[in-house]
Amino acid sequence: MTTERTDFPHEIVAAPDYGMVNVTIPAGKTLQVEASAMAWMDSSLTMKTKMKGGLKRLLTGEKLFINSFTAESEQAAIGIAPGTPGDLAHVYLENETIFLQNSSYLASSPELEVAAEFQGFKGFFSGEKLFMVRCSGTGDLWFNTFGSIIEIDVTGNYVVDTGHIVGFTEGLSFDVRPVAGMKSLFFSGEGLVCRFSGQGKVWIQSRKNPAFIRWADQFRRVEKKNDS
Repeated sequence: MTTERTDFPHEIVAAPDYGMVNVTIPAGKTLQVEASAMAWMDSSLTMKTKMKGGLKRLLTGEKLFINSFTAESEQAAIGIAPGTPGDLAHVYLENETIFLQNSSYLASSPELEVAAEFQGFKGFFSGEKLFMVRCSGTGDLWFNTFGSIIEIDVTGNYVVDTGHIVGFTEGLSFDVRPVAGMKSLFFSGEGLVCRFSGQGKVWIQSRKNPAFIRWADQFRRVEKKNDS
């Protein structure tokens, strides 16, 4: 795994607060991009949409739509922006696998297999029905975070709040549990944590969506109902 190697020349801009990536797609090549993440593109690019996971995933709400942008006759550029404010990262996988929470996947080489099928963490991330995206093979991968991104080299054991997890490398073992027993889950203000063990990498984000939503909710304007 490396950050320097790439098959798609690119530049990350506006990071770390509102990161986006501008990618050059070589002639005859295709780039996979999360649906709705395209900010701008050259008019020569063609686009197709594919749903990862099939009909069963659609019925259960576990769906991942990916747009494929192809530069057919000449190289072309595209700007890709995630939906949340924060940072983004690029890695080049070399016959490797990374698991991402579904909202963190941004774009990848077509050679990478992107599958919304791993469900070991279903229901644990941020208290929502989120699922993991399995990215495996050889090629470029971009992913985003809510807030800043922190890369951690794990050797042995490491504990992370599930709402802060962005992704992790294959080979790490994990166990999801309350931070200090079931009582702490309801009274401490802390939620579930993931205890990683082994050797690999974990990426975490400096903010988590539910905490931000709770903070912002106090400023939400509420219209009073007239009693009549």
